[in-house]
Amino acid sequence: MRVAVGADHAGYDLKEAIKQLLESRGVAVDDVGTVSRDSVDYPDFAVRVATAVAAGRSERGILVCGTGIGMSIAANKVNGVRAAVVGDPDAARLSREHNDANVLAIGARVTSVELALTIVDVFLGTPFEGGRHQRRLDKIEAIERDPSMAPHPQTHGESKH
Repeated sequence: MRVAVGADHAGYDLKEAIKQLLESRGVAVDDVGTVSRDSVDYPDFAVRVATAVAAGRSERGILVCGTGIGMSIAANKVNGVRAAVVGDPDAARLSREHNDANVLAIGARVTSVELALTIVDVFLGTPFEGGRHQRRLDKIEAIERDPSMAPHPQTHGESKH
């Protein structure tokens, strides 16, 4: 597996710990920066990771900033990216099983290193369930292609589509 990792200045130290964990497990890491604690703009790194994942150069991406929120917002602007801000292992598992999230966003200011490394393990080790969840991802992909084609919401029971 190849994983692209990126962080801003607030996430630099946690990114380095995550990178060390991945490399110790034989995961190929594409570190897109930042390379220090000097102030930088998080969208610059979010787009680098997101485009690597969307283009298929990396199977997954991991982004770290203060809360994970800014990175997630920026990464989700890239078609084909499903970035999830995750703060616990259950959310990491569900982001993969139900949403096929391909980019993980973590907040270094709100997540301990130990917890973050557990989240990374769960995120990378959990497969997508498919089934009814694939139908929902298909709808998201349709919206990416043309937002005016967003399906009408179902009000009762499961969709017949």
